[in-house]
Amino acid sequence: MAPMERWTGIVNVRLNPNNGGSFFKVAVSLLLCPFSKTLAVPSVNAIFFKGDRVEGTGNPAIERLSESKNIAEILVAKLGGSVNAWVVEASTFSGPFAVFREFVPSVNSRGEPKHYDPEGFPASKSIVAIMANSIDQVKSSVLGYKDELAISEILSPKTAVFGFSKGGTVINQIVAEFAHLNAIKMLNSASPTLEARDGIFATSNGSFLHSISEFHYVDVGLNCHGAYLTDKAVIKEIAQNLMISNSSLRILFHGTPRQWHDHNRPWIRKEKDLLLQLIQDATNKYGGRLQVFERFYFADMKPTLQMHFEIIQVMDVS
Repeated sequence: MAPMERWTGIVNVRLNPNNGGSFFKVAVSLLLCPFSKTLAVPSVNAIFFKGDRVEGTGNPAIERLSESKNIAEILVAKLGGSVNAWVVEASTFSGPFAVFREFVPSVNSRGEPKHYDPEGFPASKSIVAIMANSIDQVKSSVLGYKDELAISEILSPKTAVFGFSKGGTVINQIVAEFAHLNAIKMLNSASPTLEARDGIFATSNGSFLHSISEFHYVDVGLNCHGAYLTDKAVIKEIAQNLMISNSSLRILFHGTPRQWHDHNRPWIRKEKDLLLQLIQDATNKYGGRLQVFERFYFADMKPTLQMHFEIIQVMDVS
């Protein structure tokens, strides 16, 4: 069997190419079929959300691990050669602050969330749109062909979602939406008069949430409360849904002293500990299909900005 090939690069995409709006800068690494140079269906989709911008540090490690393309290559190396990877920056920045408003509508001008409301499934809809539009762009502009977009090209059997630093707010929003999968039925019964692309997004939205097998909180933190979702009802609903559907979900906390030992922001560790306890309680009560793992890196070192970025390189995703 011939080895697979891949294309890795940067694309700039809108959620809806026909309606204008802000661009998202996305590093994409896509699996290709050998010889034909067409897209292959991956075994895993890895979607990574970055955080605030950090510029001008002069630190080679921070500069390297701030580059989206480098992060995409790290994800492929960690998860295996049959993965597709997306590394997503916020479309809007307020100074250095990432504002993920398309995913978390409640955020303020600095990208800080008031709450995580699943109504309308904004995060999952936006993710499917970014994945689909970036695939379209790579097919037409890079690979030199364009055909009808198949849902199999958007979604694979498994999806792993990573939120780094403020990118963790997007994970919290997706977790809230994941807890309300029953409402997806309304989306899947969308009117047949929808445009073809809108129909793909409506159908894929539910499939995307069902495909998620892992959430990775990667040294997340905020200058306010809300770095981790701590709603007991949400965790209970997820655990019950997993038991009913006979499926499983892993949630992994990756942290460094930079966030978990920050004495000026003690709520970060308190929220992490509370969410950890909520998951453990729910999995004990509802059949053990919701699994949680806590991994602490650079434990004996003083907090630094460099370790905050180096966790991307060293995190254990097994």
